Amino acid sequence: MYTIRRMETAAGNLYKEKVIRGFCHLYSGQEACAVGMRAAMRPEDSCITAYRCHGWTYLMGVSPVGVLAELTGRSSGCARGKGGSMHMYGKNFYGGNGIVGAQVPLGVGIGFAAKYNGTQGACIALYGDGAANQGQLFEVYNMAKLWNAPCIFVCENNGYGMGTSAERASANTNYYTRGDFVPGIWVDGMDVLAVREATRFALEHTSSGKGPILMETATYRYSGHSMSDPGTSYRSRDEIAEVRQTRDPITSLREKILTTELATVEELKEIEGKIRAEVDSATKVAKTDKEISVDELTADIYANPENLTSVRNTVPHAELQHKRLGQAVNM
Repeated sequence: MYTIRRMETAAGNLYKEKVIRGFCHLYSGQEACAVGMRAAMRPEDSCITAYRCHGWTYLMGVSPVGVLAELTGRSSGCARGKGGSMHMYGKNFYGGNGIVGAQVPLGVGIGFAAKYNGTQGACIALYGDGAANQGQLFEVYNMAKLWNAPCIFVCENNGYGMGTSAERASANTNYYTRGDFVPGIWVDGMDVLAVREATRFALEHTSSGKGPILMETATYRYSGHSMSDPGTSYRSRDEIAEVRQTRDPITSLREKILTTELATVEELKEIEGKIRAEVDSATKVAKTDKEISVDELTADIYANPENLTSVRNTVPHAELQHKRLGQAVNM
């Protein structure tokens, strides 16, 4: 959780320095959701999420350099700098998706594939409260239940869809109850241990042949919806400060660790110092590494490009050459 927090702080600073351009959605405050779920996942399980994906990308095996350099468009990025903030992938991790809610039907497909291929795995498909009212979600609740697909629908409810509070956007804000025939559970998304245990329960449910399940994690984001949103026009600074003081997932876990004498203050400081050094080093690489050459822009577009000889250009009759440089993941 501390690594994700430091990475997101670094990403925010890089954006302010205009080293990161375009969209940038930070996960600060929500770390317990991703870390708790990842702690419960088995090697055969997979995950797909929306555009607030930097933390998940790290948890699914990409280094801090791979994440931050991707944000800055450098060649050390996990997609060679071509994907950016919304498009990061890894083994059993399907992104990073820029279209609101569109990742959820894909998650059902990934879960159905796991059942079809007999891998015994399940797919965790995450979305926010802002996407929770979309029709496509209710369509795939139905499809997943008809197929009893091993899919866990996770609504990360951080209280605000962009600048609109959940209460203003949803007639029913108990998102875990909205699956109708799909059962649901609620968990404190600021408690990493609670999220881990809830995810274990959900995985056991869906992997035992009972079909999909819905899980709502009640959480909070400290930053605005994206870096272009100051996040204070629709909520007060006092509200943010209160959550930081009373519900912060990192602070609360640190207190539990110290209270139960699992580690000393000095040991925790040493861990945090190593993380700070790693993220600081990754930040330097993300700022100084080279960008890819122009002729690599059309490389690795398709996983199986055998029948592809050229790629359409921005002008007619000037096709670009396709290359295969990297190895496709999740094939």
